[in-house]
Amino acid sequence: MVEAIAMGSLLEELARREAAARERVERLRERLAAEEETLSRLVVTRQTVEEILDEAASPVQRPETGAGDGPDDHGTMSRDRPMGPGTSPIGVVTVPRWRPGMNNSVLPQAYQDVLEVLADTGGGMRAGKIVAALGMPVEAAKIEGLRSKLKRLVERGWLSEESPGVFTMIEQVRARLSG
Repeated sequence: MVEAIAMGSLLEELARREAAARERVERLRERLAAEEETLSRLVVTRQTVEEILDEAASPVQRPETGAGDGPDDHGTMSRDRPMGPGTSPIGVVTVPRWRPGMNNSVLPQAYQDVLEVLADTGGGMRAGKIVAALGMPVEAAKIEGLRSKLKRLVERGWLSEESPGVFTMIEQVRARLSG
């Protein structure tokens, strides 16, 4: 009888310890997931800052608009005027809106590389496949960073997103790059 009571309390103690361990593991998993999310955001932020700084270090390329190339009211070339409100003090290269006759050389190198990958495939690709084709490590931060570039190229008329997450070069850009 004493053995039965001891066995029962031993099994109860093991069950209590198992439940406590499960609870600790679940809290650790939640904390790990939160830390992984923080890490992912920090990596994307660092990559974005590096991209901005890299682009800022390269010469600013101006799209051929015709506007702003002549003298202003004071006889000064408008591109020599001080920056106005809303302009970047570090000369960040922006992605211009695509227009007929525009060449991909107006884009920062990272964007040119994306267009070359899409031109080589001839069809639509997802961000993860493009990351792999660019020779970058296929990890969440790289994919998300590239996805933001792809969305920017869609907004500016260089690419289309015919189905969610599948990016394709518009025909006029493809013709311009191949011709």
